[in-house]
Amino acid sequence: MYENFYNFTARPFRLSPDHRFYFASRGHGRALSYLKYGVSQGEGFIVITGDIGTGKTTLVNALQKELDQDRVHAIKVTNSGLDECDLLRMVASSLNIAYEGVSKTGLLKGIEQALNGFAQRGRRVLLIIDEAQNLPISTLEELRMLSNFQTISVPYLQTFLLGQKEFVRTLRMPGLEQLRQRVTASYHLSALSRDEIEPYIMHRLRMVGWSGEPEFTPDVFESIFEVTGGIPRRINSLCERLLLYGFVENIKCFDREVLDKVVDEFKDEVTNPAANNDGWQPTVALMDDAAAPAPSDALIERLDILEERLDALEDIVRLGMSDLRSGAR
Repeated sequence: MYENFYNFTARPFRLSPDHRFYFASRGHGRALSYLKYGVSQGEGFIVITGDIGTGKTTLVNALQKELDQDRVHAIKVTNSGLDECDLLRMVASSLNIAYEGVSKTGLLKGIEQALNGFAQRGRRVLLIIDEAQNLPISTLEELRMLSNFQTISVPYLQTFLLGQKEFVRTLRMPGLEQLRQRVTASYHLSALSRDEIEPYIMHRLRMVGWSGEPEFTPDVFESIFEVTGGIPRRINSLCERLLLYGFVENIKCFDREVLDKVVDEFKDEVTNPAANNDGWQPTVALMDDAAAPAPSDALIERLDILEERLDALEDIVRLGMSDLRSGAR
């Protein structure tokens, strides 16, 4: 609804990861460079870690859109709480290999044959594991074993591991020394810095056709940083609510006073037991990432459905307001 009010082509702060809104902050730019370096090397493991909501999934989605599909076949696994056999089945499925009722030995044989087929056609396979902190040690060890598949000089498979910061502690465990030795690059993705808040928000607004409305006063960006700690997902959530509030209140300029009202609404929700708490609180002092689960594909799908329902509800409200205005004239 607010898209029409502000003449946007879409909602700029949707929570679902979208590569089109990738913002090359200093940290994200470096992380993407590491990923590209990994692709150019074509072997080993690349590890990217970061706190919840820092944009790891959006980052890897942006990378996938830049890959040469004729040279690299990417497999993405997001349901990462899998044992080694389940992981092999998911990889087999992505390679169009029969996996139901197949033994582990059969799965490994089929995967190796498929990887060899890709290599003979001049294509490499890239396995991307999101939320890698949920992988059991046995599954990580199975990933290392998969990396052994190769010709005399060319590996069949390369793996990217994306996880929360606790994944670093997992990799330091004594039983994973051989996997650590195969990590060719690693990077920890941090939050946006204070001076990147305004460019980030303006970038997303321009992507949907922003032409000056709504206006943001300089103090708003400083406040958004203080409230969100620079975490992109928190910024998106807060700005989404800010724009909706602006539509309802017919606001075309956001200042510190308006933002404070929206933040107060968030405070009411997270302190009200009956409220739908999404896992974060709107002040730096109250934030607790450890308690907030990373969004699964199922959760993202539910968010999309809820957003569609909200769109429909907003259209009804907009039409009602239009009728009221017509009646008033």
